[in-house]
Amino acid sequence: MPTVRPPAVAGVFYPEQPILLRELIAQQLAANRHESSRPKALIVPHAGYAYSAPIAASAYSTLRPYADSIRHVILLGPAHRAALHDLALPGASAFATPLGEIPVDQDGVTALRSLGIGDDAASHALEHSLEVQLPFLQCTLHDFTILPVLAGHCTPERAAEILEQVWGRDDTLIIISSDLSHYEDYASASSLDQATLQQIVAGRLPLQASQACGAIPVAGLMQCAQRHRLAARLLDYRNSGDTSGNRQQVVGYAAIAFSEDSHDVVH
Repeated sequence: MPTVRPPAVAGVFYPEQPILLRELIAQQLAANRHESSRPKALIVPHAGYAYSAPIAASAYSTLRPYADSIRHVILLGPAHRAALHDLALPGASAFATPLGEIPVDQDGVTALRSLGIGDDAASHALEHSLEVQLPFLQCTLHDFTILPVLAGHCTPERAAEILEQVWGRDDTLIIISSDLSHYEDYASASSLDQATLQQIVAGRLPLQASQACGAIPVAGLMQCAQRHRLAARLLDYRNSGDTSGNRQQVVGYAAIAFSEDSHDVVH
């Protein structure tokens, strides 16, 4: 029987009223526009919208010229609430948000199961790292499916393996959900994050867990980007001190686009 994964953090990480949610995202997209050649992949933060929505909007705004042609979205992010020893599928036929339901790509599920990726509905049930991306996708794209995957204690090579398995053609977009440093003071976080961002854009591995909570998915994408000759462009960087005002302990957020256009390279 088909199962729908209901929203877990609506009303906490983002508004649960559909009208307010659409208005908030529309405002953020309008205020944080960025142009890019067609992105194959995006790194997007996953904090509450009060903290990270402007940075997320800078990533999702790059999709608007290509919205009609993106049909499949792979979502890969860290598991915060479960001790996973590999990667996990949700075991659901759709994900719901206050804006409606998004079908899960069952062909993608079958492809990942061939690599030994199993279902873990409990790990997905309360996880926010993928869910917070969905309303932005619903307000940006039109007719699309999602393939939500959580990463636990696996290697970057394992993350790269599953991305390659479902890489797809031009109608496939990859979203890597990750924040950067956590709970440093403002100046320290800015310094640490700038070094991390230079490393990501240049494609220098390895990436440490202390640099990003989604370090494994990010590093997996970096490996794939090298194989496919994708160039990275930093779209936006801020931390919670910029958006919330508290600069004693902050969390870093960045938006990065990966595309085939060599002019997007930023060093």
